[in-house]
Amino acid sequence: MDKLKVLFLCTGNSARSILAEYILRKRDPISFASFSAGSSPKEQPHPVALNILKEHFHADVSEARSKSWDEFKGERFDIVITVCDNARETCPMLPGQPINAHWSSPDPAAFVGTEEETYQRFNHVALQISRRIDLLTALPFDKLWRNYRLKFEEDVKRIGEQE
Repeated sequence: MDKLKVLFLCTGNSARSILAEYILRKRDPISFASFSAGSSPKEQPHPVALNILKEHFHADVSEARSKSWDEFKGERFDIVITVCDNARETCPMLPGQPINAHWSSPDPAAFVGTEEETYQRFNHVALQISRRIDLLTALPFDKLWRNYRLKFEEDVKRIGEQE
């Protein structure tokens, strides 16, 4: 079976969606191709998000950049996951019939605190996203995708309810 293409969406594409994209890339590059984008992308990914990815997930983020979801117009994805409430409301229509799920997480980039507190907030969100990605990659998607797409869709959506 081909890789499942997953697109993570949020507003700024600087923290949560970048974390999700690179954690999934690192966790299961054989089964999934992961991407991220935002409705109003920032100039660049948040440096703390990139540090967390390098230090805790050993991810190569040398090519990480904030992207507009307009870059993906016309592209087909199997799964589209919004990670912020705003993106959920304004999510673009993408071709095909992707599974749409919402995995809300608090925006660590909006947090105001000391450097250490900010780092801890980013780390907390990254761990939450990582746990959800563990659940996603544990799904027997080769069987579910082919034979039980609705069940697979329910399972992917239910992951967003996990802390």
